Amino acid sequence: MRVTINGISRDLPPGATVAQAVETLTQAGAGVAVAVNDEVVRRGAWGSTTLGENDRVEVLTAVQGG
Repeated sequence: MRVTINGISRDLPPGATVAQAVETLTQAGAGVAVAVNDEVVRRGAWGSTTLGENDRVEVLTAVQGG
């Protein structure tokens, strides 16, 4: 199944979840936010929210510095 994650087309297995999509980019345990097709997905729902063909996923990570 093809989905777009942060603007890059990627192959994920059918029935992949938001949590699996996030794992393709980061192992960060905190400071991560996700939107699927412009709708924010709560962290508690990542494991149960499945993705569909051509979904657009945006994974944002907080960065600290100065």
